[in-house]
Amino acid sequence: MLKINLSLLGLLFSLVQIYAQSFIMDSTMLYKKKALSFEEANIMSSYYHQEGNHSAITGGVGTEKLSDLANVIDLKLNRYDGRGKKYTYGAEFGVDYYTSASSDKIDTKVSSASSSDVRVYPSLNYSVENEKTGLVLGGNVAFSKEYDYTSIGGGFNFSKKSKSQNTEFGAKINVFLDTYSQIVPSEFRANLPSRQQNKGEIGNVARNTYDLSMTLSQVMSKRFQMALTLDLAYQSGLLSTPFHRVYMNDGSLLRETLPGSRFKVPIGIRANYFIGERLIVRSFYRYYQDDWGMTSHTAHLELPIKVSSAYSISPFYRYYHQTAIDHFAPFQENLVGAEFFSSDYDLSGFDSQFYGVGIRHTPFKSVANLFSISQLELRAAIYDRSDGLSAGIVTFHIQFKGF
Repeated sequence: MLKINLSLLGLLFSLVQIYAQSFIMDSTMLYKKKALSFEEANIMSSYYHQEGNHSAITGGVGTEKLSDLANVIDLKLNRYDGRGKKYTYGAEFGVDYYTSASSDKIDTKVSSASSSDVRVYPSLNYSVENEKTGLVLGGNVAFSKEYDYTSIGGGFNFSKKSKSQNTEFGAKINVFLDTYSQIVPSEFRANLPSRQQNKGEIGNVARNTYDLSMTLSQVMSKRFQMALTLDLAYQSGLLSTPFHRVYMNDGSLLRETLPGSRFKVPIGIRANYFIGERLIVRSFYRYYQDDWGMTSHTAHLELPIKVSSAYSISPFYRYYHQTAIDHFAPFQENLVGAEFFSSDYDLSGFDSQFYGVGIRHTPFKSVANLFSISQLELRAAIYDRSDGLSAGIVTFHIQFKGF
């Protein structure tokens, strides 16, 4: 029941990553350890807080105050078979704890169970890379659980490099099968059996997501790299939120109702340019469109600056513009008799800015000759939206590398 723009967390986590440059593989690299060995581990923690006054739970008005503490750890192990194949085994475990003033308004009489919650999300992944041909095949499974939501997912991935190592094509397909416990606001519980009136649960429904992502990367020169991305996503099932209130234009109160399917198409281009040894320009643009009538534009710029051999600073800025879906209207402006309706401002038209800075330290400090601390990074960002929503997020990342 986490009512938060999770794309913000995903965006900042995606900014916390390693950008490696291409190199020519020496023939001696084919003779590596055959035993399973530690490759890499990452620990990330973030604190997110938002304020706003357009809660969908209370019909597009009311507090959107929310705080979220997220912690993620991932581990990678690998082995080589002596014939140029690398096997990578990965595991990730995440735990979020949040408190939400808006979710507490589901029940107007007593505090809702969803006023705070814990989300747990483990996953496993596996890949095989043929270093001679540049072919990588892999797969993953994932699970996520919180108070009213359970998700089981899995997928496959493929990538292929050219002989020159300058071109790479990758594709991923993922399926998420979700079960959603329908919890209705307290005003809609009068006709429920007495045992259901307290929690307001009226049964479980499905929400499924099918996603295909494709990326074409190209090294244009020693300094310039580009990548094109295309995502195709289809959702089906209960796509509305049962505890979102909608006040119609005649003053009547209904629950949010949205179509049972949604098709999304984001297209993006990424370009990185290395200006000398101390400055990199990283840029990204994405266009998005779906069959609910929403379109959006995202422009992102980041400028990592190396201030010394072990420290770098990375200011970044993102601008985002979105149009409203066909079924959105503010408080008491949805038309009586409409088939679909919502007052969720995440589905409205707005502009937003996301800006901040990251500080990275690369100590490469050995720990008991077992592994090294290869990276420490702290990032902080502010998010401002034209409808009044504002947020701040701080993320800490530590990376360990095996020998």
